[in-house]
Amino acid sequence: MVLSHRPLSEPWIKNWFITAALLIAFLYCAEAYVPVGPPAMPKPSSPHFSSGPTKKRPGYDLAKLPIDTLGRSHRSSECLGRIQRALELTRDILGIPGEFRLALLPGGGDTGAFEAALWSLVGTKGVPVQALVWEAFGQGWYDDLTTQLKVEEVELVSAPYGELPDLSQVSAGENDVCFVYNGTTSGVCLPDDGAPWIPPSGAGKGRGLTLCDATSACFCMPLPWEKLDVTTFSWQKALGGEGAHGILVLSPRALARLEENGRSGLLAARGIPKLLRLAPDPSTGTVPEGLWTGSTINTPSMLCVEDYLDALQWAQEKGGLPALIARTRANLEAVEAFVAKKPWLSFLASNPRIRSSTSICLRIEGLEEAGSTARGGGSQVRHRLKEMAALMEREGVAYDIASYREAPPGLRIWGGPTVETEDIRRLLPWIEWAYDRVKTTSG
Repeated sequence: MVLSHRPLSEPWIKNWFITAALLIAFLYCAEAYVPVGPPAMPKPSSPHFSSGPTKKRPGYDLAKLPIDTLGRSHRSSECLGRIQRALELTRDILGIPGEFRLALLPGGGDTGAFEAALWSLVGTKGVPVQALVWEAFGQGWYDDLTTQLKVEEVELVSAPYGELPDLSQVSAGENDVCFVYNGTTSGVCLPDDGAPWIPPSGAGKGRGLTLCDATSACFCMPLPWEKLDVTTFSWQKALGGEGAHGILVLSPRALARLEENGRSGLLAARGIPKLLRLAPDPSTGTVPEGLWTGSTINTPSMLCVEDYLDALQWAQEKGGLPALIARTRANLEAVEAFVAKKPWLSFLASNPRIRSSTSICLRIEGLEEAGSTARGGGSQVRHRLKEMAALMEREGVAYDIASYREAPPGLRIWGGPTVETEDIRRLLPWIEWAYDRVKTTSG
């Protein structure tokens, strides 16, 4: 049998080669195709999901804030009246007991307020300290106790990110106990069970105080005020206020401790900076009555005061604390429903009892195998997650949702009451879009 060999120059052979080349090129392009968010996919009405400062309340309008106090002395009767009103509304909405005292401490936000409490109250002779740590800010308070204040008896009670420490190890009656109520960087909060590990107030409670950094819990979660001797928070967290202003709440027991530390000479020996000095005369430990009625240690921003009042009035109109808690829980539930359907997505806090409804921290699987130029598994994942966050920011769907720099790699969505649940629902498909895009481009 004789086979005839047709020259490659024949037209049908040329066409065959061209067709094959086009098919190969098509398959290559299809594999490298990067999906984009479909134009029909709705975006959140606001991309503000940052965990601090947080989103302004719905309908916020800077132009509608009163400005008659601007340019006035913060010690004028008009300005004092506005600050007093802010403290009164804070007490009413949060349900703070009448015998507790509230003060505005400008200049340092929640950090400044908690530092003021540490410098004035902790280190009393015969009262050891336990520092509960399960995320970055709790670690910071432990570091301050040991390296700055150099308190002699400090016990660390800790757990890794995503978990709570064993609270049965805590002796809140005999010891001062420092803790965050909600871990803003870990998405882990204390369970809503009334804090049974803290004994109730009374003669049998002992000398120990509880010092609680509640900045991402206030206005979002029920707090057991009768068990909290010192509580601090800032305006820029739950209600979307402005930064640099902290609120300090002290129980009668905390006030008594302050005077005790004055009489013992602890305050004088410590040399407390003026900005943190609750008692001007360290020999007495007595707080001036004016601090509780709006006369601040240093100058507040009256524009920020008006901004905070606006947020408080909105909270009242919405139904007060129960309504704020309900809005926050609805946001978490929306995320939980989405996560349940996505095997590549999970919560850093796997236990629902301790899962934060405000700082919602997510793990994302499947990025470890991406062909990133970053070295190492953890750094590679963090690099890809930053790409995801950047994609969503460029699309105008979410700002500032990468995890905290010291936390495990992931995403962090603020779910506080100023965030609309519908915006959370609209954000979640965009997270999946960004995930698919990053995986495709790095594969």
